Amino acid sequence: MKIAIFSQDITQDVDNVLNSILEHQDASKCSFFIHNNLSKCKIHVNNLSFFKNYDDLDESFDLFISIGGDGTFLRSIEFVRNLNLPIIGINTGRLGFLATTKKENLEKSLTKILTKKFSVEKRSLLKVFTENNCIPMDSFPYALNEISVVRKDTTSMINVKTSLDGTYVNSYWSDGLIVSTPTGSTGYSLSCGGPVISPTSNSLVLTPISPHNLNARPLVISDSTKIEISVSGREDFHLLSIDAKIFTLKNETKIYVEKSDFDIQVANINNYNFYKTLKDKLLWGKDKRN
Repeated sequence: MKIAIFSQDITQDVDNVLNSILEHQDASKCSFFIHNNLSKCKIHVNNLSFFKNYDDLDESFDLFISIGGDGTFLRSIEFVRNLNLPIIGINTGRLGFLATTKKENLEKSLTKILTKKFSVEKRSLLKVFTENNCIPMDSFPYALNEISVVRKDTTSMINVKTSLDGTYVNSYWSDGLIVSTPTGSTGYSLSCGGPVISPTSNSLVLTPISPHNLNARPLVISDSTKIEISVSGREDFHLLSIDAKIFTLKNETKIYVEKSDFDIQVANINNYNFYKTLKDKLLWGKDKRN
C-alpha cells in the first residue's frame, strides 16, 4: 500500500501515533509519505518520503491518514480533492464525528488499516463561487461540512437574501446563515438548532444563525438545489466561511452554492455505524430513566 499521512498540529499524541504507524513500515511492506509539517515530530525511522501539497499526490496512493480531530480531517480534503483517495481519521482530538478511529485502540486498528480491511463511504461536498470571482480557485472553495455567511465588525443583524433554483425564498434577518451538508449537520448547524441528517442522505440544510423572526426555521432541501445568497447590512462587508477557511466579501456580492461534481471517500473500520456514533457522542440513551 502507498499511504499519505497528515496532521496540522504537532502534539505529543500526534508524535506517538505517527511513530506507531511508521514502525509497521517494514512488516506491512507499505510505503509511507508524510506531510512536510510532520517533519517537526521526533521520528524514529529513516528513509521517509514527504509531500507538500495536492500536486505531490496522485491516483497511485491507496489511503490518506489524518491524525488529529475533525478539523484536521476537514483540512485533509484539500490534499485529496478529486483523487478518489479514501481518508481515515485517527482521533487525537475531542468529539470525532469524522476522525472515528480511537488512538486508544491504535494497534488493533492499524492491523486492519494496513491490510485494507476498512469500508468506504462517499460524502458529498459543497462548491462555492461568487460573481466577480472573489474567491481564488487556488484556495479550494469546497466544503465537506458547511459554508456560512456571518456578520463582520458589527453587533447588528445582517439580511441574508436567499434564492433556491432561481426562486426567491426568504431574507433572513439574523447573525448569518449556514448551508450544511449531511456530514456537517452534526457541527455548526446542529449548534444553531439544525437537524441531524444521515450522511448518505441526498440533502442539504439551511440553518439561520440567531434569527430575529421566530418563523425562520431550518430548511432541508435536495442537494441538487442551486443556492444563491447575498448579504446586506449596516457594514460594508461580511464574512464567508468555507469549512475552516474565511473570506471577507463586500455586501451585495452574489454567492452561489451547489453540490460538487466529486465526492470525498471516508474510510472506517470496526463496522462503523453512524447511528451508534451519534448515540455515543450525544449521550443518547444515557438518561437514568432509561
